[in-house]
Order: sequence, then C-alpha cells, then structure tokens
Amino acid sequence: MIGEATVAMEYRASAEDISRMSHGHPTFYESFKEACLAATGNRAIHM
Repeated sequence: MIGEATVAMEYRASAEDISRMSHGHPTFYESFKEACLAATGNRAIHM
C-alpha cells in the first residue's frame, strides 16, 4: 500500500483519481480505494 500511495503522491493524484483505478480483490490495496471513495462523496462500497 505504501508503494501505491507513493506513486499517487508523485503524480499528484487526487482521491477521485485513485478511486477510479482498478485494484485487486481481495487485497489491502482495495481498502485504499475504499478510503478514497469514502473521501469523495461517501461512495464506499464495503463500509
């Protein structure tokens, strides 16, 4: 998850950008996507 967050910071990705990316299921990376979905309009699927 640190690697994915680092790449997002390097490319100045917003939470919206990250939430639109494809993430493997079931992995911890998916929780990163869920957090970004929650931050952008409370659209999280698994909360």
